[in-house]
Amino acid sequence: MKKLFFILTMVAMLAGCAGSDNEIVADQALPDIYAAAYEQFNDENYEEAAAEFLKAETQYPSSPWAADALIMAAYSQYLDGDFAGAILAADRFMRFHPGHKDVPYVLYLRGMCYYRQVSDVRREPGMSAYALQQFQTLVQRFPRSEYAKNAENKIIILKNYIAGKVMYSARNDMKKENWTSAINRLQSVVTDAQETAMTPEALYRLTECYTAIGLPEQVHGYSEMLRVNFPENEWTKKLK
Repeated sequence: MKKLFFILTMVAMLAGCAGSDNEIVADQALPDIYAAAYEQFNDENYEEAAAEFLKAETQYPSSPWAADALIMAAYSQYLDGDFAGAILAADRFMRFHPGHKDVPYVLYLRGMCYYRQVSDVRREPGMSAYALQQFQTLVQRFPRSEYAKNAENKIIILKNYIAGKVMYSARNDMKKENWTSAINRLQSVVTDAQETAMTPEALYRLTECYTAIGLPEQVHGYSEMLRVNFPENEWTKKLK
């Protein structure tokens, strides 16, 4: 994080603000809390660092450094693997500092908290969907952000991942001859994830499903769609 050395000097200058009537009564001076927080952070004691940064924000919520304290708390919790805590700190930041210049970073960090929890392809896709939403919001709102390119790469990975989960379920449906469910899943890949690597297989599997239920017109339609859009793909070569 930036400002690690600069911030302690500045916060000492701002400590006089802590005594105003509108301020929460604190049991420790703001410069002392920050000094303890960064000492723990630099020693990679991230849980302790997060606690100190949160103390700084809750005891001095009107301080110009309250937003920075929340960012550092979230980042410390992220490094500690406390993704739930990091998300809560990030949510608090977004609620109280929606116009802050570091909003793009907080969106990226929140997305990474979900991204790091993405699990096996056979499991429920909740975390991947949440991560995708965060990265898409970042790219849409801040396309020129320094984090946008990385977010775009993560979006591609997540879309393929989510489509892979749908394909896994569709294949299982086909094994059970549950053709309606399989067709619905496969069509969702073609419609909602057409830019992913799963689309050619989805089109091929649709020809298999419609062959199984005896609808040759649909078989022909999806076969042509596969040939036209993916002429050299391995799934196109499987067509009879």
